[in-house]
Amino acid sequence: MEQQKRQVRSGIMTPVKGLMTREERLNPFAFFQNMRETAPVRYDQDRDTWDVFRYEDVYRVLSDHTTFSSNRNAVLRSNQSSDNASLIAMDPPQHTKYRNIVNRAFTPKRVQDLAPRIEEITRELLDAVEGTGEVDLIREFAGPLPVIVIADILGIPAADRHLFKEWSDKLVESPHAQHDEAYQASMMEKARVSQELGAYFKKQLDARRVTPGDDLLTVLLEAEVEGERLNEQQLLSFCLLLLVAGNETTTNLITNAVRAFAEQPELQTKLRENPDLIPSAVEEALRYYSPVAAIPSRFATQDVELGGQWIKQGDQVVAWLNSANRDEAKFPNADQFLVDRNPNPHLAFGWGIHFCLGAPLARLEGQIALKAIIERMPNIRFKAGTELQPVTSTLVFAVKELPITFDVK
Repeated sequence: MEQQKRQVRSGIMTPVKGLMTREERLNPFAFFQNMRETAPVRYDQDRDTWDVFRYEDVYRVLSDHTTFSSNRNAVLRSNQSSDNASLIAMDPPQHTKYRNIVNRAFTPKRVQDLAPRIEEITRELLDAVEGTGEVDLIREFAGPLPVIVIADILGIPAADRHLFKEWSDKLVESPHAQHDEAYQASMMEKARVSQELGAYFKKQLDARRVTPGDDLLTVLLEAEVEGERLNEQQLLSFCLLLLVAGNETTTNLITNAVRAFAEQPELQTKLRENPDLIPSAVEEALRYYSPVAAIPSRFATQDVELGGQWIKQGDQVVAWLNSANRDEAKFPNADQFLVDRNPNPHLAFGWGIHFCLGAPLARLEGQIALKAIIERMPNIRFKAGTELQPVTSTLVFAVKELPITFDVK
C-alpha cells in the first residue's frame, strides 16, 4: 500500500485544541474525558500528529516499541546516524546496551544510600522558611531540592547549582506557536543553552579523567557493556538527560502534590494522622497531577490500527499520560485523590523500555519531601490573591509558582 507522505515535526510544541487557555491548561481533565469518550485516538492536522488519550491505547504506544518507535531517523529511513542519539531516542538492541550502562548509576542500593543526604537537604531548606508562615514552594523548596540532589550525584560544585536550574528551565520551555518569531527565538535559546551545557559537562568530564571521583560522572566514564564505553557525545547526551529529568519531574511531583493538598485540606489531615500513607500519596499525586503531561516522541513503524483509527507508517504519535491516568475504565473514582488507592498502575513515569531511569530517586525525594512538609507546615493553603499560572511547556503539567501559607508552630 502506498504510504501517505507527511512532514513529521515536533507537533507537541504547538497549541492543542482544547488546551489553549490558562484555565484549560491548569485543569485539562474535562477536555481529556471528552476526548476519551468521543475521539480517543485523534489526528490533529494543524500539528500533524496523532493524540492518544485512553489508558489502554497509551499503554500500547509506550510498551510496543516495535510498532511505535522512539528512533525517528530509523522510521523515516533517514541517513543520519543514531550512534550519538539520546537514550530516549533509541530502540533495542542499541537502547538495551546503553541503558545497561546508565542503570549502573541507579541501582537500588545507590538510590537508597542517598536518603540521609536528601533528608539533610530537606531539613535545611525547610528550616529557612518554617518560621515565616509563607513560602513560594517552587522557588524556596521544590526547585532547589532536586537541583542540589542531582548536582551532588553528578559531582557538580555547589557554586554552579543555580546554573543547573536556569539551564533546565530553559530546555523544557516551549512557545505557544510554531514557525513564528517566538518559536524561532526559543529554538535559538535552546541551542545556546545546549552548547553551554555541553561545554560545562565536557570540562567536568575532562577533570574526572584526570582525577576520578565518587560521583555519577565518574561512573559513566568508567562503565562499559560488551567491552564498549560511552563516547564523548553520548556522555554529554546522558548528562543533559539526567539534568532535565532529575530536576523538572521531581520539582513538579512535589509541587503538584502540595497544590492538591491546598485544594483539598482533608488530605493533609489524613496524612498527618496516617504518615505511613505518604508513599501511597506520592503514587496518587503522580497519577492525579502527572508531572509529565505527554510523551511526544513515538513514530509508527508500519500502518497500524489504534482505537479504531489507521495510523500511517512514519506518523508521529503523542501519548497523553495526564489523560490515561484519569481514565475511569482503569481507575475507579478517577477524579478523586485517594491517598490509599490500591492498586495504582499509573503511567506517570512512562512504561516499557523507556520507563524513567530516575523513577526510584524521584519517588524517594517525593516521599521524604512530602513527609517533612506535612509534619512541619500545618494547614497549608494558597496565599491570598494567588492566581496559578501554568508553565509554557506542554510537555509537563506544572505551575510557574506556588505561593502558600501555613500555620507557624
